[in-house]
Amino acid sequence: MMASSKPNVIIILTDDQGYGDLGCHGNPVACTPNLDRLYGESVHLTDFHAAPMCTPTRGQLLTGLDAARNGATNVSSGRTLLRAGLPTMADIFRRNGYRTGIFGKWHLGDNYPYRPQDRGFDESLWFPSSHIGSVPDYWNNDYFDDVYIHNGTRRRYEGYCTEVFFRETRRWIGQCLQEGVPFFAYLPTNAPHYPLFVPAADRAYIETVFKRHEHELPPLSEDKRTAIIRFLAMIYYLDREVGALRDFLRREQADSNTI
Repeated sequence: MMASSKPNVIIILTDDQGYGDLGCHGNPVACTPNLDRLYGESVHLTDFHAAPMCTPTRGQLLTGLDAARNGATNVSSGRTLLRAGLPTMADIFRRNGYRTGIFGKWHLGDNYPYRPQDRGFDESLWFPSSHIGSVPDYWNNDYFDDVYIHNGTRRRYEGYCTEVFFRETRRWIGQCLQEGVPFFAYLPTNAPHYPLFVPAADRAYIETVFKRHEHELPPLSEDKRTAIIRFLAMIYYLDREVGALRDFLRREQADSNTI
C-alpha cells in the first residue's frame, strides 16, 4: 500500500440531524456509539455555525462565504446555486494534488455549470435537488436500490441509500490508497432527512429502545411517535456506517493519516 505524505480528509455532513440527536449529547434513545466515540476523540468547534436551512449550510461549508455572498441562499426556486467561478473546497484540494470525491446529497445546482463535477470533484455520486424522491429525482427512487448520478451518468445501485454512499466512498478511497494519492472525500448523507424511510430491522430496534424510555418523554401522538422512531432509526443506521468507514481506514492503515 502506497502512502501519501499529505493527510487525507473526510467530511461527513448529515442532513436534518440536530444537536440533541446524539447519545453523547444526552439523548437516551439515540443509538450512536460510533459517533459518540468519534466525538470523544475529536476537537470540538463550539462556535461553529450552521445556517437554519440545508443549502445555505452546504454552500457556506464549501466556499467559506456567507450565503448572501455565495448565492446559495435557499432550498428551491433557483436560489440553491453557488455563484459560478467561486472556488470550492474541492477546487482548493484538487489544486494541491488531492483526488476529490462527493458521495451523497449535493443540493447546490443540478445542471452545468453548477453540478459537483463542475465544482472541483473528480468523482461524483449524487442525486438532484433536496431529497431522494423529490420532483427532479429519478422516478420511483425511494431510498432502496435507487438510481443516482455517477460522474454524469445515471446508474442503479443496490442497497439502502446510506449504505450505498458509504460503500462507494470506501471503494473510491481504496483506489486512492492503492495509487498513493491523498484524497478529500465529502460525504453529505441525505439521512435522516424526510421522507423517513429506513430498513424494518433498524426501525424495530429503535422502537424497542424507545419503549424503554417512553416514560421519560412527554405524551406524543401516534404519528409523532412513529416519525421520531423512524428518524432515530435512520441515525442508528448512519452511525453503523460511520463505524464501518473507520474500521476500513484502520484495516488499510490509513486512519493515522486521515482527518
